[in-house]
Amino acid sequence: MRIPTIQGVIDRRILVNYAIDPGVLARELPPPFQPKLHNGLGVGGICLIRLKELRPRLVPRFLGLTSENAAHRISAQWPDAGGAMCEGVYISRRDSSSRLNTLLGGRLFPGLHHHARFQVRETDREFSIVVDSDDGDAHIEVEAKLASRLPPSSLFGSIADASRFFEEGSVGYSDTHRRGQYDGLELRTSSWKVEPLEVTRVASSYFDDRSRFPEGSIRFDCALLMRGVSHQWRGMEPLCEPICRSIAAAAS
Repeated sequence: MRIPTIQGVIDRRILVNYAIDPGVLARELPPPFQPKLHNGLGVGGICLIRLKELRPRLVPRFLGLTSENAAHRISAQWPDAGGAMCEGVYISRRDSSSRLNTLLGGRLFPGLHHHARFQVRETDREFSIVVDSDDGDAHIEVEAKLASRLPPSSLFGSIADASRFFEEGSVGYSDTHRRGQYDGLELRTSSWKVEPLEVTRVASSYFDDRSRFPEGSIRFDCALLMRGVSHQWRGMEPLCEPICRSIAAAAS
């Protein structure tokens, strides 16, 4: 079932990004997804997003929901049924402060959602977010402050380069309650502007797992901030494992 169009405001969105060995990253992607490379390396990361006034189209704004949400994501590409390459992100896990999101994940909201506790402290320039899932499988810590530029070691040559890379990845596919089926969602924004962040602490139970990402295969790259953006999430046709396998086989 296609997810209905929902809309609201991205009150705050932080993208914490890692540069990852493509061969290692490929093992984390189910078919037909493949790593999308930038300057020879794969990109994975954490999205920490606070949504406000979130509601289906035509529902009044005052009935919209507010929630803190986290996603572990990998920049990916995949062939469509005609063999043309699409690009976006594969989302291996979503966590939310909203009980409703966890109940409606895969119905009103995309993919399987896990409930988590969010500890958030922030000002206009500084941000501290800690996430702990109820099931104990996800832990995230991010401390950051506004910066004037990206780290010199970043894969991205400029803020514009990084902005373009992530704006092009506006389609995401998420795991669902059905093994081998992925819900698709496209983010459409009224505007797109990112600011660089200086990260003073980052921890992720997923990206810090050395059984997944061995020492030397992953490093922190950069972090970006978006604020106050009106947006819509538009449902895409889901991808199912039999279709995924046939697409992957045709493309190989």
